[in-house]
This record gives sequence, structure tokens and C-alpha cells, in this order.
Amino acid sequence: MKRVAAVDLGASSGRVMAGTVGASALRVEEVRRFPNGGVQAGPALYWDVLGLYRETLAGIREAGPLDGVGIDSWAVDYGLLDERGALLGNPVHYRDPRTDGITVPVPDRELYDVTGLQQLPFNTLYQLVAEGDRLDAAATMLLIPDLLNYWLTGSLGAERTNASTTQLYDVRARTWATSLAVRAGIPPRLLPPLRDPGTVVGEAREPAGLPVIAVGSHDTASAVVAVPASGPDFAYISSGTWSLAGLELPAPELSDAALAANFTNEGGVDGTIRFLRNVMGLWVLSETLRTWSTSDLPGLLRAAAASPGLAAVVDIDAPEFLPPGDMPSRISAACEATGQRPPSSRGALVRCILDSLALAYRRTLRAAAAITGRTFDVVHIVGGGARNELLCRLTADACGVPVLAGPVEAAALGNVLVQARALGEDLPDLASMRALVRETQEVRHYEPSGAGDWDAAEARLALCR
Repeated sequence: MKRVAAVDLGASSGRVMAGTVGASALRVEEVRRFPNGGVQAGPALYWDVLGLYRETLAGIREAGPLDGVGIDSWAVDYGLLDERGALLGNPVHYRDPRTDGITVPVPDRELYDVTGLQQLPFNTLYQLVAEGDRLDAAATMLLIPDLLNYWLTGSLGAERTNASTTQLYDVRARTWATSLAVRAGIPPRLLPPLRDPGTVVGEAREPAGLPVIAVGSHDTASAVVAVPASGPDFAYISSGTWSLAGLELPAPELSDAALAANFTNEGGVDGTIRFLRNVMGLWVLSETLRTWSTSDLPGLLRAAAASPGLAAVVDIDAPEFLPPGDMPSRISAACEATGQRPPSSRGALVRCILDSLALAYRRTLRAAAAITGRTFDVVHIVGGGARNELLCRLTADACGVPVLAGPVEAAALGNVLVQARALGEDLPDLASMRALVRETQEVRHYEPSGAGDWDAAEARLALCR
């Protein structure tokens, strides 16, 4: 039996989970949870990375005797270090508007052919271009998990699954795209040595001697490890603040159709490719609750379930839903702008959000299948969204295939599994890891009910766009 700590950092909260892995055993328990989120200071929105490190250390200590520790987090954001290894400033939040209007002198087709990444304004490439002269003082760029690993061990490096989200990584050669970086004005010296998931980064300074292991440090990469699939024909949705919906491929899909549909090819554990698209996710719902100053999500979901389905739908990925703010007003405005009657109650508005999210899942997964020529006969929803029964039922109806929901703690479980293998557990491949997840974790099954005219809703939304 191996006992490890999985540090899982999300955009709204972080936690340290203690995980135990052995023959027919896989358990995780929360040791410490702490808030996370943007900190507005002057004109910029930052992450409190020092607070995250403090909480990480506290959680590792509270977890007790451990065989290892691994860190995963959201993607694209980073810290800059000077030649002494000192942090040059708090990492800027990807929702900060500094990348608005930023361009790079590389055609989109060439960018995609090298990196395989969906064009998003907050990709690391654009954030670094937005730094301007600040890059002159920087010696190294470290993504958030790599930065915390560096502070734990003193070892500089970049884990591949997260490096693949930067739009500075050659997805076929599995190296940094240094010539692309030069053309964009980014010094190649900023790009640290690459590591595979499962590499021992080094020994922690505190607690002394604890092995620190590079896991699938992009939280979605860890979550996909723990998708309890029993065969190859599955789709997945890692559902949280963001939803990442797609297929697992053996090699990148870099066709014109994939570029036109804005799909991304991110590295996965064991050399796989996560062919997916970012969907706005439960961010819109959480911001709605914040605007209403309520935490009664169960009551709102009951009201949403009782509201007419598909009465109004919006493009949940529209740019107006990206920044923080008054989501209910934005949704109403989007409905009015597209000739639809805005939701007249809170329950109806939550139903609009969830119907629109399920419709985005359907659109994304069907496009992924058409582009790759693959099929899927089940959709696995992992992460926090697996708890949302109404969303899971709507997704089954929208996609027309069964939804298997769970595990909720997929990112932590995938983190723990990669650590356990690095420490000697007999988990030779993803199939064996997923078999252990199926054997030990709760998964809920939702069959399509046939309710709702999703084709008509999709056509209506297409006309609105």
C-alpha cells in the first residue's frame, strides 16, 4: 500500500487529499481545503500563489506519514523567476484583460500545425507576449504546479501535460517549439527542461526527504486518467469551473476541420492526446449564485428541474460570459438579443444555463467524433459537475447516449494513481488504472429519456449566432 498526498488546485479552491493505493484499493480523503481565486490589486487580477504554497505545505504536514506528493492545477498561468530563482511578481490571472487585442506574427494555421491548440486569448503564449519588457528580467517561466514543485525541491522543470497547454509546445515532437517562441518575441531561455508524468522531481526540503513526483500536472490530464472507461469508444467531460469535453486519441488531430472547429490537442498521461474543446462550464452558474448572494444551489436545481426545458438557450461560450460579473443580466440580454424571451424566474434562468451547457457538450462531442472519424457510445462526466444530477440527465438527453457520472474526485485520483505507479505499484498502463477506478469508486448511470427537441434547440441557437 502506498500513501501519498495529491495537491489539487482549482480556480476557486484548493485541497490536499491523502490517497491510499494497493491491490483492489484506491481511496482519497480530504485533509485540507482552502479558498482560491483572483485578487484584484490595482488594474490587474492576480493569483495569491504564496498563499497557495503556504496552504500546500500545511496540508502536506497534516496528511501525516507519506510516500510521495504530487501537484496538479489549472493550466496556462505561470510565475517568472529571475536568475537567482526569485519570483518576479504574483502570477497574473488568466481572466485579467491584459491579453485583449494581443496578436503574434505567426499565422493561425502554422500555430495549430505546431502546437495543436485551440485559439484562446489567455493561452500562455499571449500572456507572455503581453508581458512586454518584463521578460527582460526573467530567466525562467514555471507553470503553477512546476513553480510549487520548484519551491518544494529546488528543481526546475516543466511537466509535459501542462506544458502542452501553453501554445509553445510542439505536440508532435513533444519538445518546446523554440523557433515559434523566437518569432513571437519570447526568449527560449524561459522554457525549462521537460518532464514526463511519473518522474521523480526530487526530495522535498519540507518535510525533508519526501519524494515529489510530477503527475499529470494539468488537472484535466489527471482527471482523464481516472475516467472509468472500459473500452476505447468513450467521450469525457471534465466538469468544473471550466468544462473540457472531448476524446482520447493516440496521436494529435491537426486537420483543417479541427482547426476550423477550434479543437485543442493537449498532452495526456502515457503519451495520449486529449482532443477537446473548452466549454465555459459551471463558472456561469457559480457567478450567477454569487450575483444573487445565495448558496441554495439544491433549491435552485429543484426549481430548474421543474421549469420548462429548452425554453431559452444561449451560446454559453460567448465572450461576454468569460469575465466575472452579473451573469443573470448578461443571460437575459443574450436572450433578448437573439429574439428569445428571457427567463422569468431564478429556476428558469438556472434551467437556461444547464440546457445551454448540455447543448454545448452535445455540439462539442459530436464535432469531435465527426472530425476524427471516431464514435462514442458513452459519455463519462468526472469532477464536480458529476454531482449535478440535472446536468447529467440533460447531457444524456442532449447527446443521446448514456452518461456515467463520477468519480467526483477524478483529478485527485488520477494524481494519486500516477504517483503510486512511480513508487512501484503494479499499474502498468491507463487500462489498469481505470479498472481500479471502476472497481473502487461510485459511478452513477443516466440513460437518455428522449425528452426535449435538442435538434431544434441547436438549430435555433445556430440561427441566433
